[in-house]
Amino acid sequence: MGLFDFFKKKEKQPDYDVTNLKVTDLDHGFILDYDMKSWEVKEVYQYDWGSNNFSHEYMLDSGEEVIYLGVEDQGELWITAMKNIKIRKLGDDIIDKTIKKERPPKKLEYEGISYHLHTDSAGYFNDKTKGTDDWEELITWDYYDDEEAHILSITQWGERDFEASVGKVVKEYEISNIIPGQ
Repeated sequence: MGLFDFFKKKEKQPDYDVTNLKVTDLDHGFILDYDMKSWEVKEVYQYDWGSNNFSHEYMLDSGEEVIYLGVEDQGELWITAMKNIKIRKLGDDIIDKTIKKERPPKKLEYEGISYHLHTDSAGYFNDKTKGTDDWEELITWDYYDDEEAHILSITQWGERDFEASVGKVVKEYEISNIIPGQ
């Protein structure tokens, strides 16, 4: 070690084993294979559901489409792959009904699949990609089909700001060839 080596900035060591990357290790810039395509993690989001319950969501871009990979690990790994849809596709009056009743319907139909309300959660959202500690409040309602293979989610950000997404539950082995970002 030379005299000036002391002043060199040490490179930050990754928080994961690069020889055994898992879906829980994902971060901005990572590449992975899913559904016969390669995807790049473009954005990273964190959710705080209270009681030390956190989940992550990754905006993945294949160059042809964008999906959101949700990852929650509370003793059991739960992964979803979802796409945003227009909230009005769930019914022209879904927003008004949700505001009036302070919750969406218990059952929804979308593209021939019946979904049943499973959970409603209030929490906080942070876009980790921005590098700030700005958290936004949200309420989300998750619906599943009878087999719990398909998921539909409605998220309320403000009094009249709603989003919807639909997708499926993913097994960990369906995600492969994870490569760290630059």
